[in-house]
Amino acid sequence: MYYYKLAIIGSSQEPLTYAYSKSLDKNRLVYVELKSREKSAFILSQVDKPSFKTKEILEVSSLYIDDVYFKTAKFISDYYFCSLAEAVALFVPLDKELTCKDKIFHIQDTITLSKPQTDALEFIQKHKLSLIFADTGSGKTEIYMSYFSALTCKGKRALLLLPEISLTPQMQIRFEHYFADSFVLWHSKMTKKQKQRALQKILSGEAMIVAGPRSALFLPIKNLAVIVVDEEHDESYKSSSSPRYNARDVAIYMGNLLNIPVVLGSATPSLSSYVKFPFFRLKGGYHECKREFIYEHSREEISELIQNAIEINRDNNRQAIMFIPTRANFKYIICDNCGYTIECPFCSVGMSLHVKSNALKCHYCNYMEPRPQICPKCTSGMLENSRLGTAEAIEYFNKNYAELKTLQFDRDTISTQNRLKKALKAFNDGDIDMLIGTQMLSKGHDYEDVTLAIVMGLDNMLQIPDYRSREKSLALLIQIAGRSGRRHNAKVIVQSFNEYFFAKYVENFDLFLEDEKRVRKDLYPPYKKLARILFAHKNRDKAQEAMYEMTDKIRSLAEVEIVGFGASAIERIAGKYRFQILLRSDKSTTLLRVIKATKNSLAQIDMDPVEFS
Repeated sequence: MYYYKLAIIGSSQEPLTYAYSKSLDKNRLVYVELKSREKSAFILSQVDKPSFKTKEILEVSSLYIDDVYFKTAKFISDYYFCSLAEAVALFVPLDKELTCKDKIFHIQDTITLSKPQTDALEFIQKHKLSLIFADTGSGKTEIYMSYFSALTCKGKRALLLLPEISLTPQMQIRFEHYFADSFVLWHSKMTKKQKQRALQKILSGEAMIVAGPRSALFLPIKNLAVIVVDEEHDESYKSSSSPRYNARDVAIYMGNLLNIPVVLGSATPSLSSYVKFPFFRLKGGYHECKREFIYEHSREEISELIQNAIEINRDNNRQAIMFIPTRANFKYIICDNCGYTIECPFCSVGMSLHVKSNALKCHYCNYMEPRPQICPKCTSGMLENSRLGTAEAIEYFNKNYAELKTLQFDRDTISTQNRLKKALKAFNDGDIDMLIGTQMLSKGHDYEDVTLAIVMGLDNMLQIPDYRSREKSLALLIQIAGRSGRRHNAKVIVQSFNEYFFAKYVENFDLFLEDEKRVRKDLYPPYKKLARILFAHKNRDKAQEAMYEMTDKIRSLAEVEIVGFGASAIERIAGKYRFQILLRSDKSTTLLRVIKATKNSLAQIDMDPVEFS
C-alpha cells in the first residue's frame, strides 16, 4: 500500500492521510470517504505508513491541478490564512485525458489605434508588469484587443479579468466581433450548461481569449501569455470571505510564476499600483467633448436644480444617469419624537424601507419585517424617512414626470445577466431616458448619448472611517462622470458640501495621487502593510475575550503596531457579535510571523484589507 496526504476540497481542517494500492502522482484529484460522505480531494504528497489506521482512496480521477496553480494555492493558503484545501478548491482542474490543441487564430477585423494608444501598447509590451493609467473613454479596450491579437496569431492565449458587473453586453459584442468563437466569457451568472460549454472550449484549446471576474483567474488555460486586470482599483477583486484573497495581487504572483506579463488598467488607479508599478499615462478620449461640473451644496434630494436640468436634457432628446448610493426607497426610518432608528434584530444597522413590499429590509442579512406605523420604542412618535434611495427616486419621477422614462439600475432589479443585457439595450436604443442606480452605474458601461450625470451621497462616503475614503469617493465621481460626454458635451451635477475637495481633483486624478502620497507616507499602504483580525461569535463575551487574548499576545511580542482594537463599526451581523484588531507593519512578513504566533481559534485574518466596518 501507498500512503498520501490529501487536501479535502472545501475543508478548513488540516490534510488527512489515506491509502491506495498503486503509486499516484501529486496534485491528482481523488475521491474519499469522510464522516460517511464521499468527498473530493487533491493529493499533496506521498508519506510513510502512519501509526494509525487509514481509510482507502475510493476512486482516482483523470483530473489534476497544474504545478503553477498548486504553488499559487500554497501562496494563497500561507498569505491569506486559509487551509490549503480551501485554496485549492478555487481552481478548476485539468483533465489528463484531454489534450489542448495548438491553434493559430487570425483576427476577424482590423483594430486601429491612435498614436497615444500605440505608444501605450508598446509600453506594456516592454514590461513584465505595468499599469495603463487611462482617462475614461480613451480606449483601453482597443489596446487590450491589439495586444491579444498579436499573441493569438502566435497560438498564445490571454486572460482578461474584469469586475463582475463589468461583463457588459457591449464588451462581449466587441470581443466577439474581432475574435468570434475564440472568445469565451466566464462568470457566476452563467448557467451550469453554459459553464460546461465554456470550460470545454478552454480545456480543448479552442478558446484563445478568456474574460471574467476573479474566478476566471483559476481556470486551466494552457499557453497563457498575458493576464490583464482591468479596473484594477475595483474592490470586487478582493474576496470578502475565506480565502480573503485579492485577485489583482494573485494575478501578479501567477504572472511571475508563469514568467508572463501582467497588465493593470484603470482611469482611477489605486495609489498602491500607481506608486509600485511602471505606468503609461493615456489622456483624453476619442471624442473632444467637454464636461461642466456644477456643485450644489445640498443633502441627498431631488432639488429644483436637478429637476430643471433633467427637463432641459429631456427636451433636447438626450439621456441622463443619476447615482444614489442607497437601494430601496429610504436607507433609514427614524422616529421624529425620540430619534430612534429601526435596526435589524440580527445586525447593528438600520433597515431600509422598501415601499413596494411595504416592508423594512436589512441589506446585510436580508431579514425583513412589516413596515411599522408608529415608533416601536416610544410608541408615540411618527416615523420619518431618511436618506433617499433609488426606488424612491424612480417613484418620484414616475409620479411627477410621467413622460420621463426611467429605469432602476441596482442589485434589487438587475439581478441576472439577462436583465443587465435588456436594461443596457433599452437604454442604448433610446427607450429609456434616465438610469437611476447605485455603483453599478460606474462599472465600465458605455453610454453613448448621456449628456447629464447627477451624483448624490458622496459626502457620506467621504466621512467613512477608512484611510481610502478620499480615494474611493473621488474615483467614484470620476467613473460616473466618465459615463457622460462620450459624444456630446455634458453636465455633471454633484450634490456635496465638499466642493473644494472634489473640484480640485475631479479633472486631475494625477494631482490627487501625488497629494495622497504625502498624506499616507509612514502611515498607510503602499508605505505600510495592514492586517485586520476579525472575531465573530453569537456570544458577545466570547468574541471580545478572544480579541483581548490575541491583543495581549501581540503586545508581548512588540514587533508590530496595534493601530486599534475593539468592537467593529457594525458590531453585529446575522446574529454574531464582531470585534477586530488592526495591525500595521513595514513588512508583510513581520505581520504574517506575528499573526501565526498569536492567532486563536476565533481569529479570522484579512491581509491587505479593503473593508473596515
